[in-house]
Amino acid sequence: MSVAIGLALNGFFALPAAAQDAVPPPFDFQIDPDPEASPDIAPSPEDHQPPMVIPPPDEEAVDAPEAFGGAPTAESESTDEPEGRAADETPAARRDRLFAELRREPSDSKARRIASRIERSWRNSGSATVDLLMLRAAEAMAEKKNAAAFDVLDQALVLDPAYAEAWNRRATLNFTTGAWGKSLADIEQTLAREPRHWGALMGLAMILERTGRKEEALDTYMRVLAVYPALKSAQDAAGRLSEELVGPAI
Repeated sequence: MSVAIGLALNGFFALPAAAQDAVPPPFDFQIDPDPEASPDIAPSPEDHQPPMVIPPPDEEAVDAPEAFGGAPTAESESTDEPEGRAADETPAARRDRLFAELRREPSDSKARRIASRIERSWRNSGSATVDLLMLRAAEAMAEKKNAAAFDVLDQALVLDPAYAEAWNRRATLNFTTGAWGKSLADIEQTLAREPRHWGALMGLAMILERTGRKEEALDTYMRVLAVYPALKSAQDAAGRLSEELVGPAI
């Protein structure tokens, strides 16, 4: 299946030249714009509506979507990197190697192991304080303590505004509270820092699909599969939307 990927959000992905190959050109799309909100300044928890998760087609959702990627837990941060890798490999070089392995891996179970190592590298902020705040945010989100989670994530972003995973976690929280416009702004910030973040792309695709932008959603799911070909949720969504838009394959 060949689909032209035309993903963006009002100049959504204004990235450095080095990252532009990973990001498609923009189209004009807005949802619930909030002119008083800045993506670099966290909204007050009081501004958020009560939790409201919009279920995917023909499915009832009761929990926060996992599309944005796994949340950190104290138990999940151990490493299982195979031995024999260069000791002087930088974190960026390690991620690039893992992404190359992920693109080549057809096995779902093996791809999951590679993906989990990439997610752990994303969660490693390089700051023990920020990492602790992220764990506390994950605990608050699991307990539906949304105001506390927003507060902790905002603290993490004040300490390290370049940390992509904090933006992604807040995008997740905004999504689950029904603040899709703010979620999109946080997704923009995530992808500006890590264009290959399949979790943020999956979140964007879900919002596009649920707001009737199905062609753009399909393009975005295909973008996910270009990064993580074995991701079944993206495969299923792309297949379903492709059949809906162009008809079943003959």
